[in-house]
Amino acid sequence: MSGPMQGHPVPSEHETVGAYALGILDDAEATAFEAHLATCEWCAQQLDELAGMEPMLAALADLPGSGSPAIGESLSAKPSPRLVNKLVDEVAERRAQKRRRSFYMVAAAAALIVGGPFAAMAASGGDSDGGGAGTNRTVAANPAKDLFNNIDDKVTGTDSASKVTATVALQKKAWGTETVVELGGVKGPLKCSLIFVSKDGERETAASWSVPKWGYGIPDAKTEQARNPLYVSGGVSMAPDDVDHIEVMDFDGNKLVEVDA
Repeated sequence: MSGPMQGHPVPSEHETVGAYALGILDDAEATAFEAHLATCEWCAQQLDELAGMEPMLAALADLPGSGSPAIGESLSAKPSPRLVNKLVDEVAERRAQKRRRSFYMVAAAAALIVGGPFAAMAASGGDSDGGGAGTNRTVAANPAKDLFNNIDDKVTGTDSASKVTATVALQKKAWGTETVVELGGVKGPLKCSLIFVSKDGERETAASWSVPKWGYGIPDAKTEQARNPLYVSGGVSMAPDDVDHIEVMDFDGNKLVEVDA
């Protein structure tokens, strides 16, 4: 059985917890285990983990090689100790997997809350390494571009030095501003951020992304992916009316383009 005692000799009382959870002990055995349970925190924890295993036994009784009766036969007969241990370990592992999945879902949700809503995709919807001319690839959906097209409030700016163009869509939300930037004329490799600056000078990052070496929105590029603009979605807590301007900055602190709101 898995648990804190794994890898060490286990007293017989601890081994009984699985059989007790399955309800297959006789009265004398159950009474003896309950006396042990009153003073054993580990068994109490294991019993709580394995609560409700009797229905699970019916679902798992037909395990290959177990020598157990087929599903549907009476469960009144005691399974062998080998089957009991196998079932207990199976249930414990399944519950551990469920806990791990729940943890990963909570962690992912926490990351989304901390980072804000975000998506970055090229206009083609692909996320390959750029490929070459003639490379076959399936065009995927591009939710960031779709959102951009569905927002009416847009502002545009082009930097005369960097030649980078940014069109920023702004949509008011109860929590602040949802935004999508259409970025073109940017060459990589770069790491960039979309930064909102309020009328009070407060700065807030809406999204961050990487620009591959082939870039985005390059009109004379050799590949379609490099010719297409990049769409990046994100959000900030400030309301659209509080925004003074929006900046696209690289991670070295260079301003690629500024757009007045």
